[in-house]
Amino acid sequence: MYFLSKELFFPPVSEAYPDGVLAIGGDLSTERLVLAYKSGIFPWFEEDEPIYWWSPNPRMVLFLDELVVSKSMRNILNRNIFKITFNQNFREVISNCQKIKRQGQNGTWITNDMIEAYCKLNEMGIAKSVEVWQNDELVGGLYGIDLGNIFCGESMFSKVSNASKVAFITLANQLKKDNYNLLDCQVYNEHLESLGCREISREDFMELLISK
Repeated sequence: MYFLSKELFFPPVSEAYPDGVLAIGGDLSTERLVLAYKSGIFPWFEEDEPIYWWSPNPRMVLFLDELVVSKSMRNILNRNIFKITFNQNFREVISNCQKIKRQGQNGTWITNDMIEAYCKLNEMGIAKSVEVWQNDELVGGLYGIDLGNIFCGESMFSKVSNASKVAFITLANQLKKDNYNLLDCQVYNEHLESLGCREISREDFMELLISK
């Protein structure tokens, strides 16, 4: 286990533990966060814990040509039930992601310090959000880190049925139009798999990360 100091450094991702943990410590400065994502690493920890840095193997990703949109979701999208915006209210999106209760988790991994750190990245144009509105109310959305060729999804929330799916599908379609390599989803879950995401090796992910 690597213990990080104030030095701006991460060990090679190949040295991560089998569960994906690579290092512990450091800080959430904009410089360190940018270096982390460009190196295939992300922070994931709970309140009152030290900062844990992860690079899982395998990695859950969406190849944009493999997006799965069910017939029912196509119907919802075609009916224009929701209004979708990009990067219009980042702080409210990440704050809602913090508050949402998730099955199997005692609390949130999005700490107040993380919110402030990612809002700074948003001001720099690095962290971005997708907002889903219904009757002028924010009912769903997602946020992540935009690396120019890969969008690293961090978290989604939904207050009404299908709102987060609408955000995800809309983002994936936009990334495809903009010729991104893929949408990074970090770790496996069934919901992501139903949308066409699949696991690839960390080595393959790193090759895609550095390719333009």
